[in-house]
Amino acid sequence: MADLSTTDAMKDGVATSLSGYELLASPLLNKGTAFTASERDTFDLHGLLPPTIGTLEEQVSRRLQALRNFETDLERYAFLRDLQDTNETLFFALLVQNLEELLPIVYTPTVGAGCQQFSRLFRKPRGLFLSLPHKQRIESILAHPRFDTVEAIVVTDGERILGLGDQGAGGMGIPIGKLALYTGCGGLHPATTLPIMLDVGTDNPDCLNDPLYIGWRHERVRGEEYDDFIEAFVSAVAKRWPHVLLQWEDFAKNNATRMLERYRDRLCTFNDDVQGTAAVATGTLLSAINVTGVPLTEQRIAVMGAGSAGCGIASLIRKAMADAGVSESEAGKRFFMVDRDGLLVEGMDGIASFQQPFLQDKAAVANWKLDHPDRVSLLDVVRNAKPTVLIGVSGQAGAFSEPIVRAMTEHNARPVIFPLSNPTSRAEATPADLEAWTEGRAVIGTGSPFPPLDRNGAKFKVDQTNNSYIFPGVGLGAIAVKSSRVTDAMFMAAAKALAAASPARTNPDRNLLPPVTSLRDVSITVALAVALQAHKEGLTQGVSTDQIEELIRRKVWAPHYVPYQRK
Repeated sequence: MADLSTTDAMKDGVATSLSGYELLASPLLNKGTAFTASERDTFDLHGLLPPTIGTLEEQVSRRLQALRNFETDLERYAFLRDLQDTNETLFFALLVQNLEELLPIVYTPTVGAGCQQFSRLFRKPRGLFLSLPHKQRIESILAHPRFDTVEAIVVTDGERILGLGDQGAGGMGIPIGKLALYTGCGGLHPATTLPIMLDVGTDNPDCLNDPLYIGWRHERVRGEEYDDFIEAFVSAVAKRWPHVLLQWEDFAKNNATRMLERYRDRLCTFNDDVQGTAAVATGTLLSAINVTGVPLTEQRIAVMGAGSAGCGIASLIRKAMADAGVSESEAGKRFFMVDRDGLLVEGMDGIASFQQPFLQDKAAVANWKLDHPDRVSLLDVVRNAKPTVLIGVSGQAGAFSEPIVRAMTEHNARPVIFPLSNPTSRAEATPADLEAWTEGRAVIGTGSPFPPLDRNGAKFKVDQTNNSYIFPGVGLGAIAVKSSRVTDAMFMAAAKALAAASPARTNPDRNLLPPVTSLRDVSITVALAVALQAHKEGLTQGVSTDQIEELIRRKVWAPHYVPYQRK
């Protein structure tokens, strides 16, 4: 992040006291070859740059050619990270103009490998690494003037990175990637974003035994010491930025829901794995109804992966069912949550509080025909409960086996199947297999991008049911109106706004979700719905409804170069 204490935003440009190498070394201010002749005079840049004055468009073209010459996506990921740390305007111009091509590199699935290789790829600092031994320094670290403009924070402790598990300090790749999407898809100015890694150690032996590991070389701290560290962090954040948006990312299930419940009423905060995943899954299911013709009131949902993400999805869909007229008790019976020990049933040991609402009654499954009498598998659920929807957030590659998928087709003309686990290597099934095993009848949504399917003699893009359709808009809307909280109702508004934008609404042969290329427009649509809901709930003091759209659009930054003046 640039030393923002040296810069002031101006209506027609930027004033800065930096010059020469210092100006070129500031990612937020560097224009590279696009500095004009007069700016080169003013800021002592002659000789430091080649004489030809370029344009942003030329720079984008040059970087895109270089990017495409690499052989692997991990190389492309490293190239883009370096570009972001060199010239943020150019990085985001490249990203915004090539969203469909670059989103899988900047974020899932490539970011998973980026996290695994983070210690080896590390070159320049970005964001903050707050380690437990430096707990007493958190306030002083956050107090630096360079962070005065921060409006959005994404934070992780690295314990449950995508479906890859504990990556320790390498988990920092997730907040960096998420905030790149906040800017690329949601339009937040990069100077207002801050990625944070809470380093409480790691239990990953590969990290601890790696001589190049950059994190705190200590087993992961838990219990009261962990909670005290989180409390110190949240208290410092709330004190430093009273209106900041704090997004929790990739915390283990035992902490994710617990931290959300503890802090959701203290500041504007949400957990994207719990609430963002729920909203995009709900919005995509509402869109799928246009294809299957099965109303929400008649859906039965099987979820593979009963952690915080799976139960978050079930909770929001259950609320949508209640909105559609299904009683709460009846809606609860429509969900079949399957974890490592099989279907969650009353009386099982080790049930977390967030799983309690979705336990099946023992009597309801007593007469089911099972492959093994002591365990109700996912295949047993599909055969006996006859779900209309199958959702995967288990991180278990291949969990949706051919027998399970074919069993779905026996009682559904158009089975809805969402293998949502990331990265691609952890998906419960591939779209190609789902297409083959259902004879082209499956309605498919995946968490990561996959190649298009051959359907009716044409290429059909697979819907990427990814949180990037939700969280940039949620953040944009909440920040624009300075919402004091982020509520479940705001996520429901986001899900319904996404469903309303579905191409399948007008043609059931089209996609469930708008194309990735339109994510900026989708984010504005979601932001408007979220901000209006926040206003409805009394969370936006001093903001009237007729101001909301203008406030949102004023927050959307388009990457371009502006004139500079010496401060």
